[in-house]
Amino acid sequence: MNAEFSESSLPTTRADLLAQLAQPIEYDLAVVGGGATGLGVALDAAARGFKVVLLESHDFAKGTSSRATKLVHGGVRYLAQGNISLVREALHERTTLLKNAPHLARPLAFVMPSYKLWETPFYGVGLKMYDALAGEAGLGATEFLGRMDTLRCLPTVQSDGLKGGVKYWDGQFDDARLALALARTAALKGALVVNYCEVKRLNYENGRVCGLTAEDVESGQTFQVRARCVVNATGVWVDALREKDGEAQGKPVKPMVAPSQGVHIVVDREFLPTDHALMVPKTADGRVLFAVPWLGKVILGTTDTPKNQLDYEPQALQKEVAFILGESARYLRRAPKAADVRSIWVGLRPLVKHQDDDAGNTKKISREHTVLVSKSGLVTVTGGKWTTYRAMAEDVLQQCMDAALLPKRAGGVTVHLPVVGATSKPMREGMNDPQGLHSYGSEAPLVAAMPGAEVELAPGLTEAMVRFAARHEYARSVEDVLARRARLLFLDAALAARIAPRVAEILREELGIDPKLDSFLAIAQQYATVPQP
Repeated sequence: MNAEFSESSLPTTRADLLAQLAQPIEYDLAVVGGGATGLGVALDAAARGFKVVLLESHDFAKGTSSRATKLVHGGVRYLAQGNISLVREALHERTTLLKNAPHLARPLAFVMPSYKLWETPFYGVGLKMYDALAGEAGLGATEFLGRMDTLRCLPTVQSDGLKGGVKYWDGQFDDARLALALARTAALKGALVVNYCEVKRLNYENGRVCGLTAEDVESGQTFQVRARCVVNATGVWVDALREKDGEAQGKPVKPMVAPSQGVHIVVDREFLPTDHALMVPKTADGRVLFAVPWLGKVILGTTDTPKNQLDYEPQALQKEVAFILGESARYLRRAPKAADVRSIWVGLRPLVKHQDDDAGNTKKISREHTVLVSKSGLVTVTGGKWTTYRAMAEDVLQQCMDAALLPKRAGGVTVHLPVVGATSKPMREGMNDPQGLHSYGSEAPLVAAMPGAEVELAPGLTEAMVRFAARHEYARSVEDVLARRARLLFLDAALAARIAPRVAEILREELGIDPKLDSFLAIAQQYATVPQP
């Protein structure tokens, strides 16, 4: 997909998108939810030739899908749990993702330091099995490291008592920009994708779902959308639409999601000045700890805390932050303190809750995805993880076809489908390099040709990039630009707040609307604040 093609005259202005949505069209498929899962379904369906519309109540990847640990991985922890099939599928999907989005996903070497003599052989054998499951889809062979090689890979790791380590390979990516690339690729394949358009209710004929009623969040304009099949892909929020469906059928539904929240802390690169990630397989409470170089910073995380409240901006608990900082201090010679934190962000995970599950123990709840088809024909998908979004989409469409909601069409169409911006040659920069023009892949020349390409607002972010976000990337607010088109809010919340007024000015020029500066500044304050005891 070259830059010239991706700049074609697709409807990306708000007026054009809503005008198309207002057309009296019956879609084959209406997808509710613009996160990884929903966008994957929309892209796969559009690539098969189905007529597709996707509606998202906020921005694409506003929820969980922009708050991942940024890893494209098979799941070492799932291997330890004996979930071989999940790991095998994820390892093969990992390679597919890396090939289809080389500008947004790259291989990454991880090092697991050993402080007891048995750890290197014990974990090394498990990781050799990880390699075997990957087969030809492997990214590199697992290596047993001595003490000095471990220190060369992780120069700031705690050296006292260090015996050696194990080096293995996985991948990392830019989650929000990949979601955006999926949306734009789906549009190129003929799908209509609209953010800030909330689905208010489902519509029925003879007891069967036949479409939905949606409302433009900005203007309040309503739209009646007819569709043969409706997929509920709203992540941790899937039960809200399921409850509406149950009410229409006169039959209450049991919740299928037990949300868990994961906290991530971002610090400067000096705490781990290397291109290798640190992985601790078992912390003081049994969880995994990662220290991952990403876009010029280091991500520390994550936690796994049951969460009942479904906020779009969940807040980190003081004990979660204390846990991450405390565990980091055990493995890094210079321990990050609260004053070193550049950003804190929290994601909600949609863990699938089966009837016998205890919602209070999210580590035991399924990480795999689940697809349900209600008696009215509403298809709901939740669970899973970013790495397997493409396989999940294929499964959803297969279930739709099996239920006779869509005509049967062959799958596998996205296995070799590059996303917008994909480059034909390997890129020199990795995902641990700071953001910049290279982040746009084959579209970099388009961005460089826009007004303001020489005016830098922050390192790696120019006025031209803000204009490109407004004109071609569906951005409607300061948050859209600084949280998800550029990732500055997640990397340095205070810096994001400082440049936000200028970003707001550019968006007013481009879009002629209120870019919601004040609400962004409030969010940036939250991301910059370390919770106190």
